[in-house]
Amino acid sequence: MSDERPAGWLPREEYLRTLPKTTAYTSMYFTDRAGRPVLLKASYTRTDTWQNPGGTMDPGETPWQTAVRETFEETGIVVTGTRPLLLTHFLAAGDDCPYGRIGFLFDGGVLTGHEIDAIVLDPAEHSAWQVRELADWKPDLTPDSFARLTACHTARATGRAGYLESARR
Repeated sequence: MSDERPAGWLPREEYLRTLPKTTAYTSMYFTDRAGRPVLLKASYTRTDTWQNPGGTMDPGETPWQTAVRETFEETGIVVTGTRPLLLTHFLAAGDDCPYGRIGFLFDGGVLTGHEIDAIVLDPAEHSAWQVRELADWKPDLTPDSFARLTACHTARATGRAGYLESARR
């Protein structure tokens, strides 16, 4: 058997070193019965960052497994079954991080008032939760974060998953 490769092909080990480095994250988009997004206030940043429950994938996890695990760890909410993917998000590498990020944002569903009141936050990660109309989140989110939230809201309303790209700042 010949070990010849087509011109321009690299040995496997060398090829693997050329691949872009990316990490993956997931999150869950929840609303109340009125369709208002439920977000968590991060306590591990120096800024007031509001976000969906979610986080970085651990080795060996699928995006869905990560979303379920992170949601439970951050809120106490147990998500069962599978839910629709609302958005795939690509965040380019930049000066602050040499890795790109790929995000998978799932539809966590509609929470009742009782389910929202039963949210149990991990104080090491989040200090508060709030429910607001979509437009009322805009002043407290970065433009990229509000674009993600709006894309999830639109995807649920239309039944069509979205795709979004963001540049690092």
